[in-house]
Amino acid sequence: MSKPRFGEVITAMVTPFAGDGSLDISAARSLAARLVEHGSDGLVLSGTTGESPTLSHDEKLALFENVIDEVGGRAAIIVGTGTYDTKESVSLSKEVGSLGVDACLVVTPYYSKPPQNGLLAHFRAVADAASVPVLVYDIPGRTGRRVERSTMLELAAHGNITGVKDAVGDAADTAMLRSELDAAGHVDFEIYSGDDVMLMPHLAAGAVGVVSVCSHVVGPQIKQVIAAYHDGKVDEAQRIFLEFLPLMSTIMTVTASPIGVKAALNLMGVSVGVPRLPLVEATDAEKTKIRTSMERAGLL
Repeated sequence: MSKPRFGEVITAMVTPFAGDGSLDISAARSLAARLVEHGSDGLVLSGTTGESPTLSHDEKLALFENVIDEVGGRAAIIVGTGTYDTKESVSLSKEVGSLGVDACLVVTPYYSKPPQNGLLAHFRAVADAASVPVLVYDIPGRTGRRVERSTMLELAAHGNITGVKDAVGDAADTAMLRSELDAAGHVDFEIYSGDDVMLMPHLAAGAVGVVSVCSHVVGPQIKQVIAAYHDGKVDEAQRIFLEFLPLMSTIMTVTASPIGVKAALNLMGVSVGVPRLPLVEATDAEKTKIRTSMERAGLL
């Protein structure tokens, strides 16, 4: 099996904020370096976990430029450029091409719930404009609209749309997508699991890796799962996955993401601040659950 274009473990990086709520560039650089040193092959900046809706245009560019300066060349840098406005998505996707990013992650337009032909037109417009590859981000639980398999197959035929971050939560459907992609000759179109707790089912369904939140705290272990699975050591992969599944589930479900992972990082002494409104800091009860889960996993 050839190595995935952007690596196997891609961390959807949180955006650190200072005590006054401003973007903490120094902490972002430090965190990016730490993630690469702890198993991340790539980073997604200004995605859902990076609180992209709260970042200004200038903050996004500053974040991209500084993280590229810090770890570019050592990790793939994928930047979130999708919004619910095609014009804005096209503009930002064009602009980042000159920064040295490796790809754009483009989320399904949210709130407006476009029909499937609208999704086709949206993603094609962005991919036509971008000078770097585009990954579709399919997360209907947040956007309210699913990219149907037939639509994804049409998108895969576009020369600049190279994969999908699959956060649908249906491994059987992911397997069907992989089967249909291969049958249509789109064998190079890559599927990334977009949900940590679905990693093992998604690997079995044909995913090449994961865009992970929990790799902030268990990056090496997630890398071990993928390596063991691809080496044919499925029992070992399952053992490691199940060992850390309770922790990953707690981080992702104790409250709205990325509140949990920011709390976990702060508990580890990795200062990333608290989320911006409308998200809030984890409550004391939520922090206790996260701490307990991390202690059981041997991380604290």
